[in-house]
Amino acid sequence: MLSLSALVAGCGGPSDGAPAVTAATSTEVTVPVSAVTTTVLDPGAEPRSVVRLVPEAGVQQGVVLTTRSEVFQRVGDDPQQDFSTPELTLPLSATVERAVSDEDPSTVVDITVGSATSPDETLGSALSDAEGSGAGLTIGPTGAISALRLEPTPDAANIARSAIEQAFYQAVYRIVSFPEEAVGVGAVWEIHQQVMSAGITLDQVGTATLVEREDDRITVDVKVEQTPRESTWVLPNGQGRLDIEQYTMAGEGSMTIDASLPLPVGGELTVRGDQTYVEPDGGTRLSQSQVDRVGWNTPDQ
Repeated sequence: MLSLSALVAGCGGPSDGAPAVTAATSTEVTVPVSAVTTTVLDPGAEPRSVVRLVPEAGVQQGVVLTTRSEVFQRVGDDPQQDFSTPELTLPLSATVERAVSDEDPSTVVDITVGSATSPDETLGSALSDAEGSGAGLTIGPTGAISALRLEPTPDAANIARSAIEQAFYQAVYRIVSFPEEAVGVGAVWEIHQQVMSAGITLDQVGTATLVEREDDRITVDVKVEQTPRESTWVLPNGQGRLDIEQYTMAGEGSMTIDASLPLPVGGELTVRGDQTYVEPDGGTRLSQSQVDRVGWNTPDQ
């Protein structure tokens, strides 16, 4: 029987499956983010225009990112185990360090984590030493993120580092990207991206609908669905493989974006599903239910 009780097929780690690239400092890593493609299904009503997210250099933004993952897992007839990640609230201060130009096709954003909080006592007490941790994003004019940079503070405990990293990974793969074509209110487009989740390659398809646009402020409703590309899950550390008997992961929400700012100004997305994995000889069955929540909020000025 495989040792599966500590294996969680949840969202986490560098989601494109590529190894982190170590930067000049010992604590900073840059993680490539898998490419995004979009397909317009309905261009929406006139007037239509191309949406471009091109904040100017020096622009600053304060926003709060909140994440939570509920993961419940059962191996065979054993009691169900809880591998959930506690809710985490991250106040973020973002600065546009480099803006899109004729010479540079990307926006580079530096982010500083403020005084993070969690209702979980253990995580909450560990977060104080993580204040001041850094992050960064490389963002194209469509809003597609191509790289995530992480730099925890030297004194941050592993539990705090891991929670902050997981929060950014979740957020990056729940960001709305816009099509290259002109769109108007009512427009519908698909956002295709490949996601690596605990060794399983997933096709993630988001269906976005532009519901409101007023100057730079844009509100989009989005539905997300993930499906595995393969029929088996190759377990880490050479522990073998499992057949994917069932895999569902889908959800919906909305996101509000200001084209003059680097990060979403509001919104929430919840994705949930159930998965069942079985040993090829039918010996061991691993069942899992999962709910991931990502929220953005702009504090009152």
